[in-house]
Amino acid sequence: MLKPRYPIYIPSKNRADVCYTAKFFLQDNVDFKIVVEPSQKKAYENIFGNERLLILPEDGLRLLGSRLWIREHSLSLGYDRHWQFDDNILYIGRYNKGKRIKCDSNPAICAVEDFTDRYTNIGVSGFNYEMFVVNQKAPYILNHKVYSGSLINNRMDYKWRLYYNDDVDLCLQCLINGLCTVQFNAFHIKKMTTMKVKGGNTDDLYQKDGRLLMARTIEEVYPKYCQTKIRFGRPQHVVNWDAFKGLKLIRRKDINWEELENKTNNYGLELKQIKK
Repeated sequence: MLKPRYPIYIPSKNRADVCYTAKFFLQDNVDFKIVVEPSQKKAYENIFGNERLLILPEDGLRLLGSRLWIREHSLSLGYDRHWQFDDNILYIGRYNKGKRIKCDSNPAICAVEDFTDRYTNIGVSGFNYEMFVVNQKAPYILNHKVYSGSLINNRMDYKWRLYYNDDVDLCLQCLINGLCTVQFNAFHIKKMTTMKVKGGNTDDLYQKDGRLLMARTIEEVYPKYCQTKIRFGRPQHVVNWDAFKGLKLIRRKDINWEELENKTNNYGLELKQIKK
């Protein structure tokens, strides 16, 4: 069975019973760790066992602190990259010939890892949302946002730093400084809608004027690339990702690209009918 080469982390809080990402990873036999605060240990341990947990040094670090701690943990193990997944993902899917089909997580993650490691200038790569891959013709989108299921380059200088929109900020840090981001359509994630699941590391971000603050914060940091607009009846940041179209992927020189391009790899996936 294919197994991811980079460690997989799920920062989570107050969702021991609804940590959907961990549940589907268990079904797919994916190796992962749930990262929780000390006060959350017992609740998560009762459901997932102690071997699946990593305990933060203290409570109150919030998602930003958890993300930074996770990066340092993966670096201490000697990894060049690591995965971070939101805890409210239902499954990973394969988008092929216009159809979105649930698939085994291990091959999907391995495919993203293999692609990413073929280039020298990728800062963040990961999965698009299922709702956004409809009618997409390309297997991936270059230099765009990557949220919720991200493979992070540990060796780059750029880290999470904002309380609001930390993932947008990380992608923009990469792009402005010449690193590419890759958002995959060929494989995607089915994620619960924000605020539909109780708890979470960001459970207080969206309260009151949280959405406006979230949008304004990223606009203030990147006025050249971001604006605050009303979308779907609420304030939303809008990023001009087209500004980074000129950035190109840089191939590794120690790879036989001709051989690679003439070979098909389906990662062991087979299309099977499971319903009438």
